[in-house]
Amino acid sequence: MSAKSAVLITGASTGIGAVYADRFARRGHDLVLVARDRARMEDLAARLRERDGVNVEVVRADLASHADLALLEARLVDDARIGVLINNAGASLPGTFVEQGPDAVASLIGLNVTALARLAAAVAPRFAREGKGAIVNIGSVIGLAPEFRSSVYGATKAFVLYFSQSLNLELGGKGVYVQAVVPGATRTEIWARSGKDVNALPAVMEVDDLVDAALVGFDRRETVTIPPLPDAQQWDDYEAARSAMFANFGQSQPAARYREAM
Repeated sequence: MSAKSAVLITGASTGIGAVYADRFARRGHDLVLVARDRARMEDLAARLRERDGVNVEVVRADLASHADLALLEARLVDDARIGVLINNAGASLPGTFVEQGPDAVASLIGLNVTALARLAAAVAPRFAREGKGAIVNIGSVIGLAPEFRSSVYGATKAFVLYFSQSLNLELGGKGVYVQAVVPGATRTEIWARSGKDVNALPAVMEVDDLVDAALVGFDRRETVTIPPLPDAQQWDDYEAARSAMFANFGQSQPAARYREAM
């Protein structure tokens, strides 16, 4: 068993989650891998145990299942060895909003938003009591760009960004680090599962590059890490503009531009 904290990773059977597992194993962390595909996780776990000498536990779970989610929540509450939560599990939907239907929309929100928030809510009190720990939430640049017209998926990723930033403000002073990772198009299976051809996109980042960049942000303790953004000043300017606008929201009367028509 490693002296370092264990890392629980959702969506760990492939893609971003599997590469996070690889990288944290290289760093000497024990792992708890969570996904629906047990066979893939067992293959990954065997390789990492042999290569890095770490303990790797495989937990077959469907985060859309209330029972499975409850078991993971209890594990995060009780297992003091787990010091890092990687909230990576997520999905997208094929078609447009008017084609998707209420059940598919609710299911996507359940996975991308509810499960992510519940797992964070399960572990955050323990981390705060211990004065240490890290929560990493995987978002998407689509959450910043309604122009992509990915109405529900984009909205779930906008939630991830806001949630992470606010949670970092709440927990940072207690010694808990929260990071939002905001990828652009990345070569994972999410594209095929949502009926999209990743090779038709103009620019796609390889998943290894994405995770390695995200871990640079993790080591720097960035609140928001956007691996495809070349100029960090653009994000700083965006945040400064938002903060400046926020200062004008506390008004007792409608703005003059609305009162003129009253």
